[in-house]
Parts: sequence; C-alpha cells; structure tokens
Amino acid sequence: MERTLEGKVALVAGGTRGAGRGIAVELGAAGATVYVTGRSTRESRSEIDRPETIEETAELVTAAGGTGIPVRVDHLVPDEVRALVARIDAEQGRLDVLVNDIWGGELLFSWKDRLWEHSLDDGLRILRLAIDTHIVTSHCALPLLLRHPGGLVVEMTDGTADYNRDTYRVSFFYDLAKTSVLRMAFAQAKEIGPLGGVAVALTPGWMRSEIMLDHYDTTEGTWREVLDRVPHFAISETPRFTGRAVAALAADPDRARWNGASLSSGGLAQTYGFTDLDGSRPDAWRYLVEVQDPGHPADVTGYR
Repeated sequence: MERTLEGKVALVAGGTRGAGRGIAVELGAAGATVYVTGRSTRESRSEIDRPETIEETAELVTAAGGTGIPVRVDHLVPDEVRALVARIDAEQGRLDVLVNDIWGGELLFSWKDRLWEHSLDDGLRILRLAIDTHIVTSHCALPLLLRHPGGLVVEMTDGTADYNRDTYRVSFFYDLAKTSVLRMAFAQAKEIGPLGGVAVALTPGWMRSEIMLDHYDTTEGTWREVLDRVPHFAISETPRFTGRAVAALAADPDRARWNGASLSSGGLAQTYGFTDLDGSRPDAWRYLVEVQDPGHPADVTGYR
C-alpha cells in the first residue's frame, strides 16, 4: 500500500479486535502512527474475556509498516481518556484521525427478549459501553484533533442510516445503541465542520470478526465451509476491508464531501476502488436489502 498517511497520527479507541483491529492495521499499512486502546491486555482481560489484546493489535500495526502504540484505557473513565489525549499531545503534538469503535456489548444483548423482558442492568450497560464511551472520547480528543485542519472522526456502528431507519435492529437496546451512534456522527459533523473537521458514521458489512468466526465454529481460512448452513455468510468480509475504508477516507484530500454522512465499507469500496484481502468488493448492505431480507436464495453474484 502507498504510505498515504505518513506523518499522520490516529487514535483507534476500541482497537483490541474486530473492526478496530482491522482499522488500526490498515492505518498502519498506510504509514500512520496508531494509538490502540482497549481494556484487554496481556496482563488482564475485560469482561468479554477473550484472548485478543491491544498489544497484539499494536504489533500488527507495526508489522504492517506503521507505528503501533498500545494504551490500556477504560473509555468510561474521563480521567483515563484525558490522560491518553495528553500523552498523544506530548508525544506527537497532533491527532489526525479519531476512530470511536468502543463497543463491548456482544454478550449483553438478547436476540429475543423485549424491552420489559430484557435484563435492565445489561441493557443500560450496553448503552454506557456503546454511547457514553464515544461521547467521553470525542469530548476529550476533539480539541487536539481540531488543532490542525482536516481532522477526521469516524463513528463506528452497525447499519447505515437508511437501513436502520426502516429496520428493527435485533432488540430495543441494540437498536438504540447503534442508531444513537449514527446521530452522534451527524451532530459532531455540524460542530466540527465549520472548524475544518470531518465526522462520519461508518458500518462494516457482515464482518468475519474473531467473535463471529468463533460463533460459527470456523476460521478465516475455512469460513466458506459453513455456507451450507449459513448461506448468506457468503457476503461476509474481513475487518481489514473496513480498515481500508477508513484509510481511504483519511487519505482523501476531499473527504469534507462526506461530512455528516452515513457510510459503509462496501459503498466506499465502490468509490475509492479498494478491495478486501481476497480481491473482492462485498457490498453487504445492498445485498441485505435486495437478497437476504426479501428471503431470496443466497447468491452473491454482482454483490462482491
């Protein structure tokens, strides 16, 4: 990859695994210095209790050609986020890209419980993890990001604004969390746009994250073997595909055209011309609307 982000500094908040890891690695591949934050380290794990760590992500960033710097941060604790931003300022003197990818609610939401049946404690925890963390991080980081014109904020969510407007997303708390992030990007765009900044919401498609691969009892090398029981998984994509979307946005001198927009990895691939690791361009959200949701047989012809 061309080193289009040489000299740029990024913060990937929530970079332990999944989209955050893919984004961090691709920013590194483009030459950026990437601060990778999360709560899972080689010394301790978050309540998700998975093996991925921020140190591993940072090492992947460096191996890809960038500079990866892991920092353990709980983004619900403002003092920890303030200390992180102060460190970035002291070490780099700038912040060019902020990716709010903090989530951590995978084990908390129910696929079937209605609002009054859902655990209230788990539901409120989801909102804290998915919404409050993003607010705290932007509140603390935006002054540094806005020090130089062109700073980019990427709010990571699940679903485009169009899709989520008309589609109930799993359950009350999940729906509220993912839709709120879309609105946060829109609101930040209104505030930082006049100051030279850009804020967007970005969704992956059906992403083959570490958790998703484990859920289907497969690996990145063998995922096609599950298509007989999960046929629409054929449209799935790697986390690096979303990472390439963020790297393309960050390198685009005309990225202000996207300010306030709701974007998808597949949609941006059509605009910028990047591909997934296998050379394809999966367009998952168009596929969901035109094939999966109407109940048609799985067929990714023309969609990747």
